[in-house]
Amino acid sequence: MPQTRVRKTNVVRVFYRAEYVVSGYGFDTTRKAKWLADSLIAAPIPGIELEEPALLTRDQLLAVHAPDYVQAIETGRPRGLAESQGFYWDTGLWPMQLASTGGAVAAALAALEDGVAGSLSSGFHHAAYGYGDGFCTFNGLVIAAYAALSAGARSVLILDLDAHGGGGTASLIVNEPRIRQIDVAVDRHDHYPETDQARLVLVKDSADYLPTIHGLLDELNRHGDAFDLCLYNAGMDPCARCALGGLAGITDEILAERERLVFAWCQGRGLPIAFVLAGGYIGRRLDQRELVDLHRLTLSAAARIQGFAQ
Repeated sequence: MPQTRVRKTNVVRVFYRAEYVVSGYGFDTTRKAKWLADSLIAAPIPGIELEEPALLTRDQLLAVHAPDYVQAIETGRPRGLAESQGFYWDTGLWPMQLASTGGAVAAALAALEDGVAGSLSSGFHHAAYGYGDGFCTFNGLVIAAYAALSAGARSVLILDLDAHGGGGTASLIVNEPRIRQIDVAVDRHDHYPETDQARLVLVKDSADYLPTIHGLLDELNRHGDAFDLCLYNAGMDPCARCALGGLAGITDEILAERERLVFAWCQGRGLPIAFVLAGGYIGRRLDQRELVDLHRLTLSAAARIQGFAQ
């Protein structure tokens, strides 16, 4: 179980609690937080410290999502709306969402204090105002961004490197100039038109993947865009071995380099970064241990910028 918090200036706080996986619906998005937590207990990454987050409040949900949708997730009625993200509804869905989304908020606030933090949460970026989609129930990225703004951040960057587009996020921030999204996808699911607040680039060739990410980050540098927090949706589903979204030619080594690039970019700018797990799914070519190892790449990169050699 996570430790009671004792502040250590160079430790990366990573949030997790048992309710992250309490839903009865068994799927990667509802289970892999525990796989990662168990992995960190069995094989710790120096500098990573698990901590329990507070549960999300109803007011935080209602600041981003429609009241009837929030009620549907809590009560299961109407059933079609409660299951719009693709999970069968049960009484564990509500506490799971309060915990997992609360972890994203906790990570954002911890990153503002410590420079880097994370949560073993996933399933956010497809969720829109009044419904879920693509295994995403509530949009924890946008909820966490608003929490950071309320805590004093002036501008938040959402960097989405899941295999799929973050159309739910784009729809929720379209009229919010304090939140920007840079989105690099390798699959057309949840594709959306570019707006002033959200830019989506679809990569079709693995050789272009890292150069595209590098170029977009360099562009932010050249334009002098200022942010107080980066919320990083660190999907591992671009991996060629992932059946849901994977792009041929994207190897574990490319994803490891992607993680080094993202965290080093934030470190070089002095930009706090809070990460969540995002996509990554077991299948015929990717087993549970291999998926956990992919997500550990993010944790290792986070520890590295806090001074822990990997």
